[in-house]
Amino acid sequence: MTEQRSSEQQSGFPRRDAEGRIRTLGDLLGVCLAGLVIGMLALVLFEWAFASAGAGDFGHTNGWLAVILPAWLFWDDFRAWGFGAARVVAAVVAAAVGVFVGLLIAGLGAGLPPLFSGALAAGAFTVAYAVVWFPGVRWLARRTG
Repeated sequence: MTEQRSSEQQSGFPRRDAEGRIRTLGDLLGVCLAGLVIGMLALVLFEWAFASAGAGDFGHTNGWLAVILPAWLFWDDFRAWGFGAARVVAAVVAAAVGVFVGLLIAGLGAGLPPLFSGALAAGAFTVAYAVVWFPGVRWLARRTG
């Protein structure tokens, strides 16, 4: 059973190690950005449907909602690291950096409709979180483990 689980995790995408952790930063970013695009397309579709039905103007939904799928993947990777301070510290620092960068980008896109400025902010958050989380949790785990 263990060999079957291990081979299943090796063959999927993103590629994961035996503990279920994502193996490469490229895999993490690739899946996160794909999830961000899917989330954004879903938001645009809902916006279009509601605007067509007369339930509001197009572009007024918060684009930050596009971060739902990447956040789910981050949570999954967080859980795969098991109990320990390294994952908590790395997640808190990555979230702080991600929120800061996302809010900075949202502020720079303040003239855009909330759907688009929020989507840009969600993209910036996603990339910043991944770039801090991935090496950070590994470095901290080596130092504390």
